[in-house]
Amino acid sequence: MADVSEANSKLNTDVEEREGSSGEDENTNDNCGENEEAVKTFQDLGVTDVLCEACDLLGWKSPTKIQIEAIPVALQGKDVIGLAETGSGKTGAFALPILQSLLASPQRLHTLVLTPTRELAFQISEQFEALGSSIGVKCAVIVGGIDMMSQSLVLAKKPHIVIATPGRLMDHLENTKGFNLRALKFLVMDEADRILNMDFETEVDKILKVIPRDRRTFLFSATMTKKVQKLQRAALKDPVKCAVSTKYSTVDKLQQYYIFIPAKYKDCYLVSILNELAGNSFIIFCSTCNCAQRVALLLRNLGITAIPLHGQMSQNKRLGSLNKFKAKSRSVLLATDVASRGLDIPHVDCVINYDIPTHSKDYIHRVGRTARAGRSGKSITFVTQYDVELFQRIESLIGKKLPAFPTHEEEVMMLAERVSEAQRFARLEMKEQGEKRKRPKDRTGDEDDTEQASGVRKKVKGGSGAGRGGGKRRGGPARRGGR
Repeated sequence: MADVSEANSKLNTDVEEREGSSGEDENTNDNCGENEEAVKTFQDLGVTDVLCEACDLLGWKSPTKIQIEAIPVALQGKDVIGLAETGSGKTGAFALPILQSLLASPQRLHTLVLTPTRELAFQISEQFEALGSSIGVKCAVIVGGIDMMSQSLVLAKKPHIVIATPGRLMDHLENTKGFNLRALKFLVMDEADRILNMDFETEVDKILKVIPRDRRTFLFSATMTKKVQKLQRAALKDPVKCAVSTKYSTVDKLQQYYIFIPAKYKDCYLVSILNELAGNSFIIFCSTCNCAQRVALLLRNLGITAIPLHGQMSQNKRLGSLNKFKAKSRSVLLATDVASRGLDIPHVDCVINYDIPTHSKDYIHRVGRTARAGRSGKSITFVTQYDVELFQRIESLIGKKLPAFPTHEEEVMMLAERVSEAQRFARLEMKEQGEKRKRPKDRTGDEDDTEQASGVRKKVKGGSGAGRGGGKRRGGPARRGGR
């Protein structure tokens, strides 16, 4: 039993990581109770002693608002729609009731958790395993980019909890002999709106047809859309909506700023901010894979330890990038929106929106990567002459007018020459990488954070930039202009 508590304690950590949600849903029952004041501990919510001990071991002294609202309802056997601010502990809100049910009636293939991104699937799995390790909870992560045969072998062992992206799960349901979810007790959709917005709607419909109707369903997210309302009517029975914020919102401890700049000087302003806030840990969001890769190479050429994370990288490289950033061996993570949902990295000090998100709700998720679980954080959004309307939509959504981040144009423009040279090298390196992809592979892959891009320097050596390009780091681009 003590083991279970340990396991559970880890699970709570997960909870912390998961983003909260907020939104609009119809056909739901009353908002969950307003007994926050009275409830002080997980035990008061009805969580068993072993899970309470686990929470305690993980440092979860008291439940968060969404946990106070959702856990008692879930333990009563009802379906739940969980909406709360990002970073408010949603993972714990669904993981604890599921583990408690599993303790009461152990069963293989007990729970299915659907997530929109691979990284989020691995993170949720870590949380479940941490909380359930001492009681022998087995999890399987079923995502794309990994060999299906090895996943089939894991599924053949019938884990208790399957955490999956919808597309790859459908592949296994259709093609893996002997695998089915006919005995499933719980279905969780984490970041439910994103699952549908990423065109997984067809897969989700198919999955709903092959799992039991007699099951418990939880929908969790920080934002909800009309598609989710439609899904809710199809998938939930008399759900209770547990919303701890009435509108889309960001946490109070997040300081939000914007910078209005000409589009052609975005790189200069980015480098200036990274220098000014040196010593902090950053996630920089770009709109495309190509942009994330280019800016990562640009920053490397200026001696900044940057690493990309985007959908065109192999799964091993994506996990490698994330692990290096989590381990603090890289201070800057250049990411697309694959990293905007749910990822909990405690040490992120600042989020920079290099490209403004097209969908306003994505802004809430992006800036939610910092200021999590009661910590403080900072976000800076770049607004160019082309982004004014999108920025106004974001301000309207969150109900705030953001202040301008103080910058000194003269100091920023002093960086222009060095940044321009780094841009040139980044373009050459991008070109070389594109050519490499077209050629047959002659060696065992690149390093997982593009630190392989040294071939360009060999070509450039002896050319116009050779003198300055000579100071190289092992395995990474030269610190051109980085001094």
